Amino acid sequence: MDLWAPLLLSLKVATWATGLNLVLGTAVAYGLSRWRSPLAELVDSLLTLPLVLPPTVLGYYLLVLLGRHGTLGALLDRWDLSPVFTWQGAVIASTLVAFPMIHKAARAAFEEVDPHLESAARVLGLSAWPVFFRVSLPLAAKGITAGALLAFARALGEFGATLMIAGNLPGRTQTLSVAIYAAVQAGDDAGANIMVAVASVTCVAALLIAGRLAPRDTVRRSER
Repeated sequence: MDLWAPLLLSLKVATWATGLNLVLGTAVAYGLSRWRSPLAELVDSLLTLPLVLPPTVLGYYLLVLLGRHGTLGALLDRWDLSPVFTWQGAVIASTLVAFPMIHKAARAAFEEVDPHLESAARVLGLSAWPVFFRVSLPLAAKGITAGALLAFARALGEFGATLMIAGNLPGRTQTLSVAIYAAVQAGDDAGANIMVAVASVTCVAALLIAGRLAPRDTVRRSER
């Protein structure tokens, strides 16, 4: 049993997915938290769909979109680019599945920022970007970090969508969760047990750290 290859690949994919979601999720969350319109809730619901849709459904959508005959896949194929059956495809799947984790946490954190502080910064002469980076983002940082840790744990354990678009190629696209499935199918209970233990410890650690970051702030605000 080769544990290190799928573990390192999973960490690589989860890190990339979390990094992408930190940028995309934070930006979208900030925009929605400041967008006062009924449409904002509709957009929020659509962005939260990956949290409730079966991962295989998401994987199918990705195949339809990014496959050689897909809308975007046909365009990428002109440049000999295709994320199907590649580790980049696993990153795309994990990014999509884990996006709501950061998006929901970041939006809640931004909505807790006192708008009077942002208004005061503008009165002092700061434009939109400095207000975001010097006031809003630092105040929401703990919530965003908690969401990022949850997203990392979710990306690390992603299976369905990853299997659909990236496949199960040992040493190339076989992540830890896919390797566990393959080990069980092959009757390698010892190997599966080791990989399950590694995945469980990693995810529990991420959840414990996220729990220490988020709930305490929520409790303090509720006591005020």
